[in-house]
Amino acid sequence: MFSKMEQMGITPSALHCNLTQDEWKILELERGEGRLSDNNTVIVDTGIYTGRSPDDRFIVKSKSTEPLIDWGEINKPLSEEAFDELENIVKNEMNGKELFVFDGFAGADERYQLPLRVVTLKAWQGHFSHNMFIRPSAEELTDFVPEFTILNAYSTDVKNWEKMGLNSKVFIVLNLDKKMAIIGGTEYGGEIKKSVFSALNYYLPLKGVMPMHCSANIGKKEDSALFFGLSGTGKTTLSTDPDRRLIGDDEHGWSNEGIFNFEGGCYAKTINLDPDKEPDIYNAIRPGALLENVVTDENGTVDYSNGSITENTRVSYPLNYIQNIEPSEQGGHPRNVIFLTCDAFGVLPPISKLTVEMAMYHFLSGYTAKVAGTERGITEPVATFSTCFGAPFMPQYPATYAKLLGKKLERHKAQIWLVNTGWSGGAYGVGERIDLPITRRMLSAILNGELEDVNFVPDPIFKVLIPDSVSGVENGILNPKNTWKDKEAYDKKAGDLVKLFKDNFAKYESFGDYAEAGPV
Repeated sequence: MFSKMEQMGITPSALHCNLTQDEWKILELERGEGRLSDNNTVIVDTGIYTGRSPDDRFIVKSKSTEPLIDWGEINKPLSEEAFDELENIVKNEMNGKELFVFDGFAGADERYQLPLRVVTLKAWQGHFSHNMFIRPSAEELTDFVPEFTILNAYSTDVKNWEKMGLNSKVFIVLNLDKKMAIIGGTEYGGEIKKSVFSALNYYLPLKGVMPMHCSANIGKKEDSALFFGLSGTGKTTLSTDPDRRLIGDDEHGWSNEGIFNFEGGCYAKTINLDPDKEPDIYNAIRPGALLENVVTDENGTVDYSNGSITENTRVSYPLNYIQNIEPSEQGGHPRNVIFLTCDAFGVLPPISKLTVEMAMYHFLSGYTAKVAGTERGITEPVATFSTCFGAPFMPQYPATYAKLLGKKLERHKAQIWLVNTGWSGGAYGVGERIDLPITRRMLSAILNGELEDVNFVPDPIFKVLIPDSVSGVENGILNPKNTWKDKEAYDKKAGDLVKLFKDNFAKYESFGDYAEAGPV
């Protein structure tokens, strides 16, 4: 491996490659990178950045990427010359230092798998990669050749960042031609995870595969389900179900053969983690898992309610730390597709059925609220529209992903639902967030086919189809207006959200037919 690193222009003082969980733990403690919780799980702090830095993410603009990338505020361009300079700076930062390497795969379906290599200056970042990606067998490692490489040098100090076209000294840059990502100025591990996801979201549509920011599980009748949503909407929590096998919690592909997980692990939020409400996630926090930015007492007992460092406290763990998983990380074409939204306005119903046209409208809109901690500067919910429920990670034009989804839905006749995991009885600050057990009961009704014979009524404003009843759920909460004491305040707040929907959808002129399925 030393020779391979030298071929890249990096000469490390020491190299630690593809370690075991115990070996990662020993290094993290020896180097002072982590401390132990009371159950011997390693805890690390990610430095001053405890969430992603979307304003510092760039994609190299080249002849091949220029026509395919949706350039703009999200996919900011960087010149090839600036990338080459940055790459040299990163490699110089790594020279003569102790480095940590993880080799693995992204993509459980071997037909679409991306072999990758992650090189870091922190042992815990190698451990994070070990937890999050698909781990090769010893035999696969003997002749492993990566197709995609990430160089993560958090301590890189770029002095001429303005001249290079960066936004700050922090940078996360994808070079899709070189099949490489370089990261500097931030320790946050999520940048590694999402760089690989962004790369797959560029490469896979070229092969006819729909990449998705969603979780997935599969029932006893081999019925797959997808859960789309941004961070904080409940993808990880709601797809972890004792009655259904977990396929994956965040990133998947939908090919002509079915669905498959991109990752080999889970990255769950732990703020206010309750062992009774989320037992699978709670029980996965054991040696080998990696806790981020949590607060403990003097005995190492974690206080999951403490968000004094960040609301975005996290844990990464291998998928097999969940008791009920689908070992292949694959499933057939989904029977149900669920859009999760965290509605901070408190005006969307907690459960509703969508037509295909409505589904396309809401997929392109991607409405939710950014919740505290997932990005720098977010301290309370902020209404946002994120195309495809994952715009920060979708390099190509929205039409590319929307057309792929439309074809999949039409061909495989999946039923689409909109589930609000946000507020009820009032907007954020007035109402209350919908209780997790209520949301779980509604999802069970969807997945068990309990709503097939239920009557649905269109919402007069948002048009989505609201069920008359859901077994085990009080009927009064199904229509959101009924939960508001001040009905005029509901109408005003709903009108505010409708305007946001319409203003946002104005940019999708090529999808004018779907605009008719939106709110009025």
